[in-house]
Amino acid sequence: MNHKSPEAHLDLGFVTLTFNLSTVMMLLVTAIVVFLIAFISTRSLALKPTGMQNFMEWVMDFVKNIVTGNMDWKTGKPFHVLGITLIMFVAVANLLGLPFAIIYDDVLWWKSPTADPTVTMTLAALVIVLSHYYGVKAKGTGGYVKETYFQPMSFMFPLKIVEEFANTLTLGLRLYGNIYAGEILLALIAGLATSSAIGAVGAIVPMMAWQGFSIFIGFIQAFIFTMLTMVYMAHKVSHDH
Repeated sequence: MNHKSPEAHLDLGFVTLTFNLSTVMMLLVTAIVVFLIAFISTRSLALKPTGMQNFMEWVMDFVKNIVTGNMDWKTGKPFHVLGITLIMFVAVANLLGLPFAIIYDDVLWWKSPTADPTVTMTLAALVIVLSHYYGVKAKGTGGYVKETYFQPMSFMFPLKIVEEFANTLTLGLRLYGNIYAGEILLALIAGLATSSAIGAVGAIVPMMAWQGFSIFIGFIQAFIFTMLTMVYMAHKVSHDH
């Protein structure tokens, strides 16, 4: 995995922004795949769902159960679409780099975008910011600040601030660590397979086993990310948390 990343730089005078073109491309691919799944699933709706419509309805019910497991449906209904979007986007992003990696001129182009900490930390920060926004919207600025940071005791304010940073770090780094570690091991097994004929034979079973396990981990991590998002939302918008 010691390959270079394709980069582009944007000089704004006072600061230079660096973009990983591989990550940007893979995020675009992820968005297109999720859009196509949603479009195909809903283009010809029927009262008796079959095929992709049946799959999409299962995803909707699955996410609804995650929401209602953390808050009542009246409070959590506005977050249903957010949960569906997150679980599908993260799952697809996790799985894109599993079948293969595309390396051209020692530059890694095709990978899972969630194997980049910038992506996972941005997603985590987005979730935390949204949780604050909806908390303020539900309780008002004064009520939200008082209930979130000064209850049950006012001296806990510094600990609450640390908790916010810890939530962001753990939410983003958990996803990144699991996906990146999976791709590292797949790369090591692929290296063994290309080392010799004996290595190629010996790598078949480990490669198949780890591919299957990585698919499982990809879905599990998408579920965990979505579930924790709803946990954070519930803590911010519900008065009984």
